[in-house]
Amino acid sequence: MDFSKNENQKMIAQMVRDFAEKEIRPNIMKWDEAQEFPVPLFKKLGALGLMGVLVPQEYGGSGFGYFEYITVVDEISQVCGSIGLSVAAHNSLCTGHILAFGNEEQKRKYLPKLASAEWIGAWGLTEQGTGSDAGGMATTAVLDGDHWVINGSKNFITHAISGDVAVVIVRTGEKGDSRGMTAFIVEKGTPGFSGGKKEDKLGMRASETAGLFFDNCRVPIGNVLGNVGEGFIQAMKVLDGGRISIGSLGLGIAKGAMKAAVKYSKEREQFGQPISKFQAIAFKLADMETEIEAAELLLYKAADLKNNGQSVVKISAMAKYYSSEVACKVANEAVQIFGGYGYTKEYPVEKFYRDCKLCTIGEGTSEIQKLVISREILRD
Repeated sequence: MDFSKNENQKMIAQMVRDFAEKEIRPNIMKWDEAQEFPVPLFKKLGALGLMGVLVPQEYGGSGFGYFEYITVVDEISQVCGSIGLSVAAHNSLCTGHILAFGNEEQKRKYLPKLASAEWIGAWGLTEQGTGSDAGGMATTAVLDGDHWVINGSKNFITHAISGDVAVVIVRTGEKGDSRGMTAFIVEKGTPGFSGGKKEDKLGMRASETAGLFFDNCRVPIGNVLGNVGEGFIQAMKVLDGGRISIGSLGLGIAKGAMKAAVKYSKEREQFGQPISKFQAIAFKLADMETEIEAAELLLYKAADLKNNGQSVVKISAMAKYYSSEVACKVANEAVQIFGGYGYTKEYPVEKFYRDCKLCTIGEGTSEIQKLVISREILRD
């Protein structure tokens, strides 16, 4: 594997940095305090091709691979984890699911709108009573003529209110049967389909999270993704790629916190010298940087396998698990280096500290990642 940045990555990184400094950084705390999901910003990201990074050009996307995708999420998240999360969720979950399992008609109908951010995408698997145990979902779809009738709800869904289209996985067979769930495309405005109250969150506050509700929601049979009964299997495959997304999110948060900590340690003086001169601080920075480097290497190994069509089940779980935990360690140490100032909203590290925790929970907790990794290790 070639570890050097290709030209696309270099150009994308610079473009995202410039955009983030102009359009994101000045508004970070305003959006965070108000829990504002800045839809106009995502339209601008769409115009730059950053909302359909992996979508082939024939469907209106940028047609890039996973190296470029990691670059996008990483660079955005170095400035704001909330925006990074929404970019990741839109690209890898809703858009990624349709790209991977949609038929030609579905791809041509939805992917151009999603890749341009004309439409914002949501993806629904989690329910109030079924987080890690997705197979126990209670939301159902029953066939009625040429429509499926969906009843139930989804919980903790990114873009549940503002999303224009959602891919949802619901039960069409027996509870607990991995072949008893099906994926559907549901458009906003469909009778019986609605978003709920926005969650008041610790971090990632500018990334909208809410419930999805289905009350005798009639969805045409043409909106089934793949075959009936394949929804859970599809979802697990989508999450394999999604773990690279969340790993990239964690990587960006860790890098952002690291940069802030290094800068502050050189500026803050105690006992007549910058605190970076003290071994207690310098050794913290050494550990932080080493773990960031290791996380990035794991992510790029997963991306290399994904680009080459190889299985990423174990490596993507490793990358997501390690990068998420590193984000929390680095953000925690960054707050410590800032001391009392790190605990205030006037400095950037308290937000990295709040945002990072989601990385260890979303798209499979750290505990679930360890379950996936151990199963792959022990597989006969």
